[in-house]
Amino acid sequence: MSAEDLIIIRGRGSVSALGLGSEGYAAPSPTFTTRNLGTRALPVAALPAAAEAAVAALRQQHPSYRQLDRTVLLALLAARQATKQATWNESDKQTSLAVSIGSSRGATGRLEQFHEEFLTAGTVPVAASPLTTLGNVASWVAYDAGAHGGAALSHSSTCSSAFQALGNALAWLRAGMADRFLAGGAEAPLTDFTLAQMHAIGIYSPFAEADWPCRPGAGAPSTFVLGEGAAVFALEKASSQALQQEKLAQPDKPIFRLESVGFGFEAIGSKTGLSRDGQHFQIAMRQALTQANCTTAAVDAIVLHSPGTPAGDAAERAAIRAIFGENVPSFTSNKWLLGHTLGASAALSLEYALHLLTTQAWPSVPFATDLGPTPTRPLRRLLINAAGFGGNAASALVSLA
Repeated sequence: MSAEDLIIIRGRGSVSALGLGSEGYAAPSPTFTTRNLGTRALPVAALPAAAEAAVAALRQQHPSYRQLDRTVLLALLAARQATKQATWNESDKQTSLAVSIGSSRGATGRLEQFHEEFLTAGTVPVAASPLTTLGNVASWVAYDAGAHGGAALSHSSTCSSAFQALGNALAWLRAGMADRFLAGGAEAPLTDFTLAQMHAIGIYSPFAEADWPCRPGAGAPSTFVLGEGAAVFALEKASSQALQQEKLAQPDKPIFRLESVGFGFEAIGSKTGLSRDGQHFQIAMRQALTQANCTTAAVDAIVLHSPGTPAGDAAERAAIRAIFGENVPSFTSNKWLLGHTLGASAALSLEYALHLLTTQAWPSVPFATDLGPTPTRPLRRLLINAAGFGGNAASALVSLA
């Protein structure tokens, strides 16, 4: 790759509690519903009716799709949107298209269903294994996109999985190992067993669905809420010269540049905990800034991981102060609308960042929190954080080209 080549986000697609795409950010409203788990009523961020209908319709479009896990179907919906926005089509058969999708749990629903059937009947169908492997997610996205000549890769690194996928795509494109990439994350974890796991950790929100149950940056009590969704991005290389010509031809069309993806890890005794100063966040942010040859002063705002747990929120803020010093930019999070979508959360945070860059709007949060204030300068470059169990973290830097 030439030093003049850039990695551009040509298209994006998403499905979440806000519906299909990012339009739901324009007029934020409570998106949560309630799931009964034994005697407990837990708030969740599930898909709304219109998005649910899109999933049902997709399932009926192909005989093989009827047996796919919900996580795969969400990835397909998001990837189709991204491909359409990128205007990639069937005439591009000679272009190498690779796929990289992150998911923390993978085929959660189908795995639990097959296991329940095994406990009851003592047998499983032939398709159980291929339908529940993690690679199943990326391979079906590649199949649906008509990919030719590229790899289909699935990643799992807990809640930073989508940025693992994105970092892989960025490296492969820079190395010339693919011409185009569909990269992102998908997760459909709203099953009884997964909800029970999250509740058992002791971090689940005590607030009701209509009372903004997920409250990043609000302090105690913990307000983690599980959500489902997917976001996928269409990536390709472009020369600086070609990009300048494109901007002259379409000056009002935003063009997004993926500048870097950095990773961090801290070896700690607890696989669900983290250090108070967020060492893994610090490493990831420094790496992202260094890769892009970017100073902290050039970052206009940060989209936080911020899951609504007091310890997690505090550690991320401490890490940001360690990196940015006294000049901490404004920061925000979308989890108060989407909940925590595990392996899809980083991708949905990136999609939120692109929405902020496009609209230059800064949604106000309807509860007491440290999110905000509204930035005082135009948004040109955003840093997005993600982290997960096991001590891993990732940060991505995206800008208007």
